[in-house]
Amino acid sequence: MSATSHPTSAHWGSYRVVVDDGRVVGVRPDPDDPAPSPVMANTPGAQHHTSRVARPAVRRRWLEHGPGPDPRRGDPGDAYVEVEWAAVLDVLARELDRVRTEHGNAAIYGGSYGWGSAGRVHHAQSLLHRFLNTIGGYTRSRTTYSHGAVEVLMPHLLGTPAANRLLHRAPSWTAIREHTDLLVSFGGLRVSNTWTASGGRGAQTAAPAMRAAAEAGVELVSVSPLADDTAEDVRAERISLAPGTDTAVMLALMHVLFTEGLADTAFLDRYTVGADRVRAYVAGERDEHGRHGGVERSPEWAEGVSGVPAGEIRALARRMAGRRTLVNVGWSVQRARYGEQPLWAGLALACCLGQVGLPGGGFASGYGSMGNYGGGSTPLGLPRMPQGNNPVDSFIPVARVADMLLHPGEGYRFDGRDLRYPDVRLVYWAGGNPFHHHQDLARLSRAFGRAETVVVHETHWTATARHADIVVPATTVLERDDLAASQGDLSVRAMPRAVAPHGQARDEYDTYADLAGRLGVGEAFTEGRTSGEWMQLVYGRWRSMLARHGLEVPGFEEFWERGRVEMPGRVEDEALLGGFRADPEGSPLRTPSGRIELFSQTIASFGYEDCPGHPVWLPSPVVAEDGAWPLVLVANQPSGRLHSQQDMGAHSAAQKVRGRAPLRMHPEDARAAGVSDGDAVRVSGPRGSCLAGLVVSDALRPGVVQLSTGAWYDPSAEGVTCAHGNPNALTEDAGTSSLAQGCTGQVVRVRVEPWTGPLPPVRAFEPPRGVTPA
Repeated sequence: MSATSHPTSAHWGSYRVVVDDGRVVGVRPDPDDPAPSPVMANTPGAQHHTSRVARPAVRRRWLEHGPGPDPRRGDPGDAYVEVEWAAVLDVLARELDRVRTEHGNAAIYGGSYGWGSAGRVHHAQSLLHRFLNTIGGYTRSRTTYSHGAVEVLMPHLLGTPAANRLLHRAPSWTAIREHTDLLVSFGGLRVSNTWTASGGRGAQTAAPAMRAAAEAGVELVSVSPLADDTAEDVRAERISLAPGTDTAVMLALMHVLFTEGLADTAFLDRYTVGADRVRAYVAGERDEHGRHGGVERSPEWAEGVSGVPAGEIRALARRMAGRRTLVNVGWSVQRARYGEQPLWAGLALACCLGQVGLPGGGFASGYGSMGNYGGGSTPLGLPRMPQGNNPVDSFIPVARVADMLLHPGEGYRFDGRDLRYPDVRLVYWAGGNPFHHHQDLARLSRAFGRAETVVVHETHWTATARHADIVVPATTVLERDDLAASQGDLSVRAMPRAVAPHGQARDEYDTYADLAGRLGVGEAFTEGRTSGEWMQLVYGRWRSMLARHGLEVPGFEEFWERGRVEMPGRVEDEALLGGFRADPEGSPLRTPSGRIELFSQTIASFGYEDCPGHPVWLPSPVVAEDGAWPLVLVANQPSGRLHSQQDMGAHSAAQKVRGRAPLRMHPEDARAAGVSDGDAVRVSGPRGSCLAGLVVSDALRPGVVQLSTGAWYDPSAEGVTCAHGNPNALTEDAGTSSLAQGCTGQVVRVRVEPWTGPLPPVRAFEPPRGVTPA
């Protein structure tokens, strides 16, 4: 047979797969993509890998002993029994019915948090939630691992509509190029992060747009401990600071603005509340309770905390005051203890400059964090598979899943509410891998052992699948028809099936339809439609919605034949809160004051010591020096893959050192630790350890090491928590604060030592016992 080329889309972009004799043998960039992501090279190796889930499987111990807690769940030596489809569907339907009958639907956790497919119809989270809603509901999660602190804090400070605009309708890179003089980004502007967008992008535009802005004269300042957090070709100025100290630098910048008369007091008086409290705090005054003060937050103070020279801070503050300045706080910065504080301080800093609401100025949170941030918006919406309504009012913040499983009934605080964790008996996961996203993986493994039953739909035998009692094989995006689009996207794209399903894998829609039928709600779930008919319906509904706004797109048949349609109704916003600035009396923000709340009486009333009513310096655990753990590890997003997806692929594998995830280390630190480039090293911290392959690099600040997330968790070797290099074997499972309870997996204190024993094999990609690869 001659090779054929098929268009497809993934969260890392649109491209073409080359198929020969029913197998994916290569990839080709989309010819219309100006900067295609190299991550696509992982696809051929992953599509037919021996780690694919080929048949339904049930964990032998669960099959023999029945539902119940099992501390051996996830044991590397656990065995599975492959069963027929009819049998697994019968078993799963009975177990779902048992749990909801005996314990109520709140005892089912619909844990689909993930990035399994860019498709709008075969979207794992939407389909699982639709199914669980159909059978009576489930305990759900709120917020995200990516930007949980942003999601909870900003509605208090800006009001919900403006907070949504901050996340989803940021000023475009075109507006930055035209209006911004200076972009100061805390957390950098890492290009590899911009390859990813939830739902994919018709073309990778962020990096070229960033480059065009720099060429047009926009000055970029990257505030980060990693020199390559911003691409070399944009000629960004680098300010190197100790991890976890961004808030200290921001407070010192405000100190300069206040003491040198550079703060825009007219803006602060008219558009904000609480600026007087922030100014008093920066000056070292204590609040009415005698707290959160006593230290002047001067550049000299910040130098002692962050390592950034005081003169450098003063010079930057003066530059920011004299130019149209945009302050960006990347999502990485808020994924740490007290992660709300750099966000709040960044907004306060932008308000002190008086440029919030002006084109090209003000505040942002997300440039360099995601590909569609600054790439326009689609306010009219996208084709969407309806999920129905969840009748169960039970939820947890998404990053508190281990707490929920380990401590049912225990109280916790979240966004002003005193809540209790539900008593979950059945965990149902689809399209995601918490053993990538979550922290302290040994603890998460123990937490999964407390459930009575764990169900996972998966394409591959990930660590999450290995913690499941019932494993349901799912098709990949290349094995079914779908359509793709994302927020702010350039187009809606057809994703025609390229290859046959692997082994006995089935579309998840069909799996849920059969389960719903067994539970007596088949018609409610399918509404009498196949997944193909749903695809035409959701496209048709989207088309009708556009027509009501005077916009036209072709019918489904023409769209499918053409392969894509340009996105109508796409807009590029120029300024956050621009309308508010123009008419603050007529367009107040939906905050208690109607203004930007630099002091929030609402948050202050919660009484949280770890998140008071205005931005303050609360040093995270990584800031204090610790002789046992002398280095700070930055666990950033990987450049070799999306999260943990397709880690066995060629592009991801090429980055590994001695088969492990690469750990970067400054030459001075490597000499002090007695390790050299290419060595296998043991990275340890208070909660665990992992093996990694050393890369010596001067791109890091001394005292800082960097190990990206996403290496498949491998607890198979003795002497280490993970033999493959997953940094979440080290990170602490704690929330940002009582306010947001967000993820804190970005930074952790560690020690690095030579690995002197025999190097254990990596077994993460081997199917478990009892499984026969197709």
